[in-house]
Amino acid sequence: MSKEHLGESFIFSSAIVWGFFPIVTVLSYGSVPSMVSLTVSTIFASLPFLVVILYRKRFHELKNLLFWRYIFLITVFNSVLFYSLYYFGLTKTSPGNASIIALFEVCTSYVFFHIIRKEHFSFESKIGTALMAFGAFIVLIPNFSSFNFGDLFILLATFCAPMGNFFQQKARQISSTETILFFRSIIALPFLFLFAYLLGQHFQATEIKESLWFLILNGVFILGLSKVFWVEGISRIPVTKANALFTLFIAWMVLNQTPTIWQVSSLIPFFFGVLLLTNNIKLKHNYGAAD
Repeated sequence: MSKEHLGESFIFSSAIVWGFFPIVTVLSYGSVPSMVSLTVSTIFASLPFLVVILYRKRFHELKNLLFWRYIFLITVFNSVLFYSLYYFGLTKTSPGNASIIALFEVCTSYVFFHIIRKEHFSFESKIGTALMAFGAFIVLIPNFSSFNFGDLFILLATFCAPMGNFFQQKARQISSTETILFFRSIIALPFLFLFAYLLGQHFQATEIKESLWFLILNGVFILGLSKVFWVEGISRIPVTKANALFTLFIAWMVLNQTPTIWQVSSLIPFFFGVLLLTNNIKLKHNYGAAD
């Protein structure tokens, strides 16, 4: 299996697990506030990584000062800003709306990596991403009768993710996935506790116990396992391509109701977008310097 195909497999696996994230998170809100849910889930997410680090004796990776610079930036953009905005947004909007709005991350990633960072993006990948963004737009059109603050927070989160993913790519070149994910979780915890305090949210043992299984599931599998797949995936393929592949699964996993004409119509650009992104379709194109 080639490096690119292996990366695609990791992204597909991440997307399958991540598709349950909004639902499990909202279920945890039954007894605990949003930031408490995020903080406790982050604690559970860090524990398996600590075990792996100890078993594989990865602490030598901490001697690299560049690692700490990357970890701090990953923590700020992904663990703090992205998740805080996403978790708070889910208190004001539905899981379905949140997942659909998150499709905008394809566009923010494309702008950051291709236009600003000049990451190579083949002609087929450009067309594939455009088709998937168009498919997302078709799905999005009928889902908003009005705009609310929850939707806005989810939208803002999509602007944070590309920056964090960029630094995760860099960090993966000099350290292991488990080390990155463990320390980004640990460094994020003081910020999350502070946010919970400022929002007047309290950590009550009885409330946490009521949502314990949802918090463990969210932490170990969704914030943990899916992020392992994601970091391994984006270390092998461009982040813009990874986000576009991620889009297909998120869009259709939340559309579990009887499909509307809009949803069925979006299948066509999604289908061809994936074929282009996975190099199953080649377009005749004179590749020039612009590519």
